[in-house]
Amino acid sequence: VQLQASGGGLVQAGGSLSLACAASGTLTKSIMAWFRQAPGKEREFVAAINWIGLTYMTDSVKGRFTISRDNAKNTVSLQMNSLNPEDTAVYYCAAKSSASMRTVPSRDYRDYRFWGQGTLVTVSS
Repeated sequence: VQLQASGGGLVQAGGSLSLACAASGTLTKSIMAWFRQAPGKEREFVAAINWIGLTYMTDSVKGRFTISRDNAKNTVSLQMNSLNPEDTAVYYCAAKSSASMRTVPSRDYRDYRFWGQGTLVTVSS
């Protein structure tokens, strides 16, 4: 399975961006997630969604970001609103297979097998 992320760019604080990630194959019951990595920092969990659409967000983006998926199209999206400079990072989509449709996603990037190439999001103040 290959993941292709798109949608990054430069936006002013308070603005919005939408990221998209397309998978080349199907991971039935998969978990799909977004991570980000700012310069000099570790990769951190942003959001994840399981096969039946239950979502999990890191506290810093709750109420601002929305993750969604289309299982028929093998895509996952991240709508980011009210962006601030602390959101500046390279954003990565990730996926892992799961034994259950209801699996609670892992927040540890090491648990994800498939990764997109990353897309840069820059938020100016």
